[in-house]
Amino acid sequence: MRKKGWVRVYRAQGAPEAHIIKGLLEYNGIPVSLDYEAVGSLLGLTTNGLGEIGVFVPIQWGKEALQLLQQERKGGGL
Repeated sequence: MRKKGWVRVYRAQGAPEAHIIKGLLEYNGIPVSLDYEAVGSLLGLTTNGLGEIGVFVPIQWGKEALQLLQQERKGGGL
């Protein structure tokens, strides 16, 4: 997905991880869109980029989203 005005803030290795990140961001008031790679999600593969899911936020929320994700990593949440 290359929606104009959106930026990728995370690359998840599968749907469970993507939805955890999405939930965290949305809980903090940040709009989120997920971009699924069709073949990987269809086959359930998560190797070599297949099954990778991009987590996108509106560009104006990008900095805040990245800071939140970084805080979660430091705190052991991710």
